[in-house]
Amino acid sequence: MKKVYSLIVLLWGLSLTASAQLTYATNPDQLSGFPRKSSNYTAIIGAFADEVEVLKKEIKNRKERKIEGLTFYTGQLEGKKIVLVQGGIGKVNAAVTTTLLLEHFRPREVLFTGIAGGLNPDYHPGDIVIATQVAHHDYGRFLTEGMQQRPTRNPYNFRENPVYFQSDSTLLLITGLVVPKVKLEPIGEYKPRIYTGIVVTGDVFMASDSASLGIRKKMNADAIEMEGAAVSQVCYQQRVPFLVIRSLSDNANHSASVDMHKFGPVAARNSATLIRALLQRLQ
Repeated sequence: MKKVYSLIVLLWGLSLTASAQLTYATNPDQLSGFPRKSSNYTAIIGAFADEVEVLKKEIKNRKERKIEGLTFYTGQLEGKKIVLVQGGIGKVNAAVTTTLLLEHFRPREVLFTGIAGGLNPDYHPGDIVIATQVAHHDYGRFLTEGMQQRPTRNPYNFRENPVYFQSDSTLLLITGLVVPKVKLEPIGEYKPRIYTGIVVTGDVFMASDSASLGIRKKMNADAIEMEGAAVSQVCYQQRVPFLVIRSLSDNANHSASVDMHKFGPVAARNSATLIRALLQRLQ
């Protein structure tokens, strides 16, 4: 059984990826030229209005900028310079939004906040999954024996990307430091918890017991949603640190549609609460 977010376990995991993350963050690729010089913006993306509005209303000195039909909000949140955008549902919308965000604002890091379906049977609506890894669950080959996940390819050099995109180690470490102080909104008598885990992404809303179980077994996934891997892939390819934070609105099963509407607003607020706590600790 996976335990509640453990800083000791997290630090052990970071020791395995620290050197790669340092290379990823500092050494420009000869072909693409990434990473480029960044601004001091922290970028925050959400898919739904509920995920964005709770943060938008707290932005100080808020300004709006329209780019290709999307509205980007800039200002200060928790004393940090941020840019916030609602990117819409699905991987294409997420990739377009992330690309525009990186091109026009050059953020120092990208945070995704929002809701998701839970795949881990030990997790409940309201709980948060901080993604240590993010992957596409619907990219690959469909064979007689079923779906076979395959890596995407980087268009800058046509090399294979990793199947699982690793979240930025520094952002994970800072998040681990703030977790003990975060108070999440309860759902009834249940007090939500914060976990780390694998988040998978696909262009389907998951509301099937059998399909969810299959993805859980095949990819060892803890949560499922529709944008995170697209954001992660764009950030990975342009060498921008990223972190996906998802609060569970349902269990991705037969009652997911009803549960999402019932618990979604609380889940969105819980995700935003952790985002704000993280912003307080960012340098």
